[in-house]
Amino acid sequence: MLSRDSVQTGPGIALARRQIGEGDLMAAVATLERVLMAHADADAALLLHATLLCRLDDRDGARAELAALDRPVPGPPWAEMIAACGPMPRPGTGG
Repeated sequence: MLSRDSVQTGPGIALARRQIGEGDLMAAVATLERVLMAHADADAALLLHATLLCRLDDRDGARAELAALDRPVPGPPWAEMIAACGPMPRPGTGG
């Protein structure tokens, strides 16, 4: 079921958010990694993945994820990421 739910972006992100709500951050990271393997351009999954990396004390990993973005990201997902990671250069805006 986990693999099936993470084949599509929306269900995969929903599953990851459920896992986060249950406190299983490592499972959520794995779910998002499966989503990103299938949909490398899924910005919402990438931002949530970066957010989780910060929550797991991997700020450098989060920076590497953000380096993959070359376009602006929407406000609410960015705000969630900043809440977990602290200030970071915003993709697509020159900083």
